[in-house]
Amino acid sequence: MKILLLEDDLILSEVIIEHLEYYNYSVTPVYNGIEAEDILFEKKFDLLLFDVNVPLLNGFELLKNLRGVGDMTPVIFITSMNSSKDVLEGFEIGANDYLKKPFEMIELKARIDNIKRHFKIDEEDIISLGENVSYDMTKYLLFIDDQEHKLPKKEGDFLSYFICNRAKVISTDELMVNVWSYDTSPTSATIRTYVKNLRRLLGEDCIRTIRGVGYLFN
Repeated sequence: MKILLLEDDLILSEVIIEHLEYYNYSVTPVYNGIEAEDILFEKKFDLLLFDVNVPLLNGFELLKNLRGVGDMTPVIFITSMNSSKDVLEGFEIGANDYLKKPFEMIELKARIDNIKRHFKIDEEDIISLGENVSYDMTKYLLFIDDQEHKLPKKEGDFLSYFICNRAKVISTDELMVNVWSYDTSPTSATIRTYVKNLRRLLGEDCIRTIRGVGYLFN
């Protein structure tokens, strides 16, 4: 899946790119509206992620220009402009979704998955985890020796985050921030339960406990 990211905050842009590239998305970053418009008149993308308040040509004006020439590529606005008026304007000019800053990366992934389903964008979401083991991150299906295991949504998001951060020690706090919303943060016991469930399916060695630090997905 090819994505154009228009975001002038360099740090946020890097975080989004790093997250999406874990899912094997190809992300082209741009930092002002004119640069984005020039590229879009030359290349086709599957999805556009636009901030609104960017230099030279803001996201709203850019989308108006694209829709004016018949470009119907799906667009998700990711912006701190979060009043009802701003949201309404975004949808009126042709946005397909609107994500308010600050947001969690797992929510951005969920919005992208929704766009993919709606527009039937052909994308392979099955990730190999080893010999005879794979995981469909969109459908929350874990395949082990040709047997299918349907994971509950939250447990599926939990596994997806581990997959996207392989070879990195992940703290309990990081899991709480990136997998759960702030108003529904789990207890440490809940996280231990998810780890136990995944170990039962994938083997005891699939997630190592790094004492006093966090977890490492193998």
